[in-house]
Amino acid sequence: MTLEFIYLTRHGFRSNWAIDTKTGQYSTSIPSPTGIASDPALAGHGVDQSHQLAVHLKTLDPAIQRFYSSPFYRCIQTILPTVEALSHGVSDPETKKIRAENGLGEWYGLARFDHPSPAEPSLLKKLFPRFDEGHKVVIKPSTNGESIDNLHNRVAYTLHRIIEQCDKEGVKAIAICTHGATLIAIGRALVGRMPEDITEQDFNPFTCGLTTFVRKSKENMETGVKQWKGPESEIPAVKWRDGIGVGGGWTMTVDGDCSFLTDGEERGW
Repeated sequence: MTLEFIYLTRHGFRSNWAIDTKTGQYSTSIPSPTGIASDPALAGHGVDQSHQLAVHLKTLDPAIQRFYSSPFYRCIQTILPTVEALSHGVSDPETKKIRAENGLGEWYGLARFDHPSPAEPSLLKKLFPRFDEGHKVVIKPSTNGESIDNLHNRVAYTLHRIIEQCDKEGVKAIAICTHGATLIAIGRALVGRMPEDITEQDFNPFTCGLTTFVRKSKENMETGVKQWKGPESEIPAVKWRDGIGVGGGWTMTVDGDCSFLTDGEERGW
């Protein structure tokens, strides 16, 4: 069995923060559980959304077998209710864990200062017992931010490694929880299309919405992709543009579905 379905969602409604664009100093009126100002928890409404999302994701066929998430608090918090809901009826211990992957993390634009990084795995494990400390992160974004091209390249490389891992594990369906800009980049990397106008709304990143991708074929899965060498090193090249798509290419069958959310579509771009 190989990976055939990717269920993609954006984190729920979150608390806000502010940034001084001259100094790069982040601030918030509501303390973050991780102590990082730009790493807020979900707002009460976002918590409600995450539970409504869980009810829906539990009904999907094929069922989710692996959970991947941005390591920022709001994303792990969003997908946790689904992991809890599905963990009771499965025997595979890997289905009961959350694999936090920095390559799925927030996009920050290029800057002369350092952008915030997510909390350390040891702290996330204390905050989320289902956090998988054994998962090896495949890449970490530059702390000085990324160009639009590098965001897409980072996401493509991350997806290549995730798909590769799931193929080896014989997993058929996975869920990914991420951020707005990253979700759009993920969609483009999977279907293999980079629009001429990067502001084109080709995917709907609503909070806790569901976007589904079905794999075309494993036959065209790229081989020989180099390993990422470490912080601030070059992102290994993955062929995905011009209709190729990561992992053999994917077809989007559902785009930002929010029909299961009480308040429907919110925070779209």
